Amino acid sequence: MLSTLVTEFKNTIVATVQGASDILTSLRTAVKTQVVGSVSNVSEIVEASMVSAKDVGTTLVGVAKETVAAAIEGVSDTGGDVLQAVSKAVSGAVKGAAEVGEDVGSVAVSAVEGAIEVAGRLGKDTSEATKNAIGSAVKTADEVGGAAGKSVRDALLSAASLPKDVVESLVKG
Repeated sequence: MLSTLVTEFKNTIVATVQGASDILTSLRTAVKTQVVGSVSNVSEIVEASMVSAKDVGTTLVGVAKETVAAAIEGVSDTGGDVLQAVSKAVSGAVKGAAEVGEDVGSVAVSAVEGAIEVAGRLGKDTSEATKNAIGSAVKTADEVGGAAGKSVRDALLSAASLPKDVVESLVKG
């Protein structure tokens, strides 16, 4: 069940995105704006954006990377801790995917990829960003319960875009 805060963010994001000709760009802008206005709620904002994307008919796998990147950029723009934002944003993406019954494993991979890419663009240590993102995806999936943990682990282990040694140490360790 969505928290009141997530529901409020979701409604704001849906209102911004509905009717837009470029949904992905509108969603990205809405997420970044929400994060800049409320840095402490990164996980909830990303979760709400994932649910919103589903509500407006967009696939979450395609949205996860951009949404996570937008949230991290929003934190960076306010001088916040980018590596902490990586963890929170990936967590929100996994929670949002689970909330609407999407493929949590594929969403997790896309979210992790987005987090690593934007951290690199922002000049942050991509090794640390990778560890934070993967660790957060696995931890959140385990908290979600059910088959989410296994789905995320399997997807991360099979993702050719992610460093195998890091994934294996975090997923199996």
